[in-house]
Amino acid sequence: MTDTQDSLARAARLSFWSGPVSPQPLAGGLTNTNCLVEDGGRKYVVRIGGDMIEHGIIRSTELAASHAAAEAGISPIVVHAEPGAMVIDFVEGRSLTPADIRDERYLGRIVELLRRAHHDIPRFFRGPAPLFWVFQVIRDYTHTLEAGESHYLPMLVRVLDATERLEKAVGPVELVFGHNDMLAANLIDDGQRLWLVDWDYAGFNSPLFDLGGLASNNLLSRQQAERALELYFDRPLTDELRRRAAAMTAASLLRETMWSMVSELHSHLVFDYPAYTAEYLGRFKLALASFDEMERA
Repeated sequence: MTDTQDSLARAARLSFWSGPVSPQPLAGGLTNTNCLVEDGGRKYVVRIGGDMIEHGIIRSTELAASHAAAEAGISPIVVHAEPGAMVIDFVEGRSLTPADIRDERYLGRIVELLRRAHHDIPRFFRGPAPLFWVFQVIRDYTHTLEAGESHYLPMLVRVLDATERLEKAVGPVELVFGHNDMLAANLIDDGQRLWLVDWDYAGFNSPLFDLGGLASNNLLSRQQAERALELYFDRPLTDELRRRAAAMTAASLLRETMWSMVSELHSHLVFDYPAYTAEYLGRFKLALASFDEMERA
């Protein structure tokens, strides 16, 4: 039995169902298996997956964040949870694409949704408050790569040097409750409103990380990225904020690159991680060069 088949069987056995169900796999999901289940005339999304310490994913924290996000009106309602499984109301809509994110008609709506998530979710979050500090995540990834004798080891000294420079440039931050995985597919448009889903990496962070991830993961132009910053902070962009945002955007790309490097060692999913690593490493190098040029100006 494959990992996917095992996850579908696990989803079918959940105690929540009113009778026999036939889970159908959903596309996406690089840290868990997602499937669609119809039961009692309703549709649900089931997320199957355990803790992934190598990525800092703790499912109890994801569950707490998902509950809080639902109460804040940001995400669909969690209707059931068991160890290693979460059942969420299905949203009839479509996942966004990077092209959608770059569309001015979406950008303002997404930034407003982010602002609401950042400030409203803490009012509902229960339990120990997680922290997602990207620079510490990167440092921990270097230890994981060293322990796994990754073939990327020769570049880690340069990675850590860049990490220290970028962290210093970001400087003191405002803490908000971050999503920390701003991929287009984590945004759903139901025709009337937007939803933000998948809280695997949720935790307190600087708002610059979600804004940087939104820009870097979806190939926003410099003008679009700066427009997002102005919309979020509701003021003209200063040179200082531009510099700090550029540093965090570069850091978000480095974190995604190293996430993929670690996944090459630990993931059992069928996915071209080496190609993903190469893609994001190239993006990171360009972002770092742009930041360095800004520093020299």
